[in-house]
Amino acid sequence: MKKKPVETGNSDFFEALALLEKERGLPANYLMEKIKNAIVIAAKRDYGNGDNVNVDIDPATDTFRVSVTKEIVETVENPGTEISQEDAMPYTSDPAIGSLVTIPIDTKNFGRIAAQTAKHVIRQNIREAEREQAYDDIRSKTGELVQATVMRTDPVKGTMVLEIGKNEALLPKSEQVPGEILNDGEKISVYVVSVDDSARGPKIMISRTHPGLVKRLFEVEVPEIFDGTVEIKAVAREAGMRTKIAVWSKDKDVDPRGACIGPRGARVERIVEELGGEKIDVVLWSEKPEEFIAKALSPSEVISVEVLDPDQKICSVTVPDDQLSLAIGNRGQNARLAARLTGYKIDIKPESGYYESEIDE
Repeated sequence: MKKKPVETGNSDFFEALALLEKERGLPANYLMEKIKNAIVIAAKRDYGNGDNVNVDIDPATDTFRVSVTKEIVETVENPGTEISQEDAMPYTSDPAIGSLVTIPIDTKNFGRIAAQTAKHVIRQNIREAEREQAYDDIRSKTGELVQATVMRTDPVKGTMVLEIGKNEALLPKSEQVPGEILNDGEKISVYVVSVDDSARGPKIMISRTHPGLVKRLFEVEVPEIFDGTVEIKAVAREAGMRTKIAVWSKDKDVDPRGACIGPRGARVERIVEELGGEKIDVVLWSEKPEEFIAKALSPSEVISVEVLDPDQKICSVTVPDDQLSLAIGNRGQNARLAARLTGYKIDIKPESGYYESEIDE
């Protein structure tokens, strides 16, 4: 009589799979595939090269079947892949020479070495699966805003270790907002600049100073930006001090600047609070360089803007005498940010005379 494949009931095994899926977020189907591979590797010791080992895991019935396929031959030279007609008879009704026969394997008879090999490979695959999932999860957040928890701070270098989901990431001192004090356990928003894979897990580059952080904060706070009614055209930032953001809307009935500022400044105020008091100028973007540059120099008034070289992006700006210092800003900050926002080199001069202050990107 032909023997049926050995069905091994193992509810503990499937319960462990369910627990891994729940606690570590590893898909059961993915784990089962890894376990199949581990059983094949373990079976190589006794059954050829492993290519002839079949593993069928059925979570519906909490069973898995293991079998090996061998070729029926007159003289057995490789017991791992070949079987005699006589030995094949219990497994097939037609033991013809050259045909293949499937032989069930009782996993209990794998032996100590094979069992240890399988356990080792399974553990290794679980660790690999966790690492891959952690990498995929955080990689999908590249260029996005994520919530992180401050774990600890290096008292010497000032580098912070943050927890982001199941990952840890370093926030270097250079990527922290100057003067900002963050305490252990505090939850903060960070911008994911890049994610690279490594043997030790995802290598995550995060920032609190990146202009993208401000852009994403506005997307969170301003529904019109989130739904595409208002578009952020450019952002220029000196973290901890001041940010200029240029906005625009194709809908003429929508005031993009007003949408970003919010009723009584509530929306922009929440972003300012998140950034520890950093000043934010919301300006209207225009496809006309003269108009955009004039708006970018806000809060200063501008009398005229003359584009001197559109290819090199050089312009001359005239402002009222009493607005000169405001246009330039403290240590040139206002003009410098305006230059970064517009991409133009800016020469600022007072209305009454010539005073050159070239600010470029």
